[in-house]
Amino acid sequence: MDLMSPVESMMLLAESPGHPMHVAGLQLFQAPAGAGPEFVRDYYQALRTRDDVAPLFGKRPAALPAGLNLGWSDVTDIDLDYHVRHSALPRPGRVRELLELTSRLHSGMLDRHRPLWETHVIEGLSDGQFAVYTKIHHALVDGVSAINLLQGSLSADPHDEVIRAPWSVQPSVADSAAATSRWQTLARAVKSIPRSGTSTLRLARAALLEQQLTLPFRAPRSMLNVPIGGARRCAAQSWSMQRIKDVKNAAGVTVNDVVLAMCAGALRAYLSDQNALPHKPLVAMVPVSLRTADDGAGGNAVTAVLANLATHVEDPAQRLETISSSMRASKAVLAGLPRAQAIAMGMMLLSPVVLGGVTGSAVTPPPFNVCISNVPGARNPLYANGARLEGSYPMSIAANGQALNITLVGSGDRLDFGLVGCRRAVPHLQHLLGHLETSLKDLERAVGI
Repeated sequence: MDLMSPVESMMLLAESPGHPMHVAGLQLFQAPAGAGPEFVRDYYQALRTRDDVAPLFGKRPAALPAGLNLGWSDVTDIDLDYHVRHSALPRPGRVRELLELTSRLHSGMLDRHRPLWETHVIEGLSDGQFAVYTKIHHALVDGVSAINLLQGSLSADPHDEVIRAPWSVQPSVADSAAATSRWQTLARAVKSIPRSGTSTLRLARAALLEQQLTLPFRAPRSMLNVPIGGARRCAAQSWSMQRIKDVKNAAGVTVNDVVLAMCAGALRAYLSDQNALPHKPLVAMVPVSLRTADDGAGGNAVTAVLANLATHVEDPAQRLETISSSMRASKAVLAGLPRAQAIAMGMMLLSPVVLGGVTGSAVTPPPFNVCISNVPGARNPLYANGARLEGSYPMSIAANGQALNITLVGSGDRLDFGLVGCRRAVPHLQHLLGHLETSLKDLERAVGI
């Protein structure tokens, strides 16, 4: 049995049938020219034969007394017929039907008696397209490692006919080293808790409290911060990376600042439509990857900072500047923390969400209003047996008290947005896509583009 890290255990503790804690990727492919009607079926069959399953994809929670999740057991006889599935969309096979299926797949909890992942190959889309939806429990991977695993199984060569599977990616030397030293790592982490807590609080007070910036529990109550049900709705769309960079260059900010401002404008418009825009600015939790080349393929190496979204500000340019200033201050806090303490700070920010998952009620006031995560992806085109990857849409977690999640992946010349919301608490989620486009146009006008 391998010992779980505190982050892994926390991800499992927060989960219930109504609050699944997996992350997912929806990959949209364009079949190559001349592909026959059996192309997708043949691709699925080829994936199904990849039974060289990497250790990460053979883990399931070990059965311990009192339902405690403290260790992983290894499954050797993995039933790939269960984990790898083939589906077809009803006519007319639009993206709408694909997202309806994705919403249903994303609502279900992974079976803890099996390794915590599933892959669905989906055909029936028009225009020669097909999709692959893969979900993996957040206890096994963070957003960056999930995207790396999914895109790492693809090829930069459109003529490469070798079929690879995310679950057959072999672990790196770093993975093996991490597995053998897990007990020592935990011991060091436990010993550092008092120092981590003191240092984290001291730095947070210096950079956040004194500057009157975004602190946990200063976020306003909103319609997004309520108890949620188990059903999800997913939405997805891509935007040109060049448009984002043009705003970035004109305003002298970062790409992520522009993304946050784009989301802030969209949330402001969406909540105004619902007559639910708070007078105080919304606060976003922004995950920050601490992953290095030594971290290997799986696991969680992530912390988080808080950003003032300035949704109370009408002027898009002023809103962008406020967001940029808030992110600079929060990053200054993070830069002063050792890695272990930075992860501890992220756990501290997430702890109210975990508590909401355990108790079934939303923590009030909320520590933040929405999670907005920007995950780096491949810079060049990728292919699966000659089929070009046209979109890589991340689907993350909606939690009790956090009914909406916005995650995006930068893939070459585009940004692929994936939105996940509670079906009941966030009505007409797809309207946010239109508001995102309008918000980007407003930013372009505001900076003189």
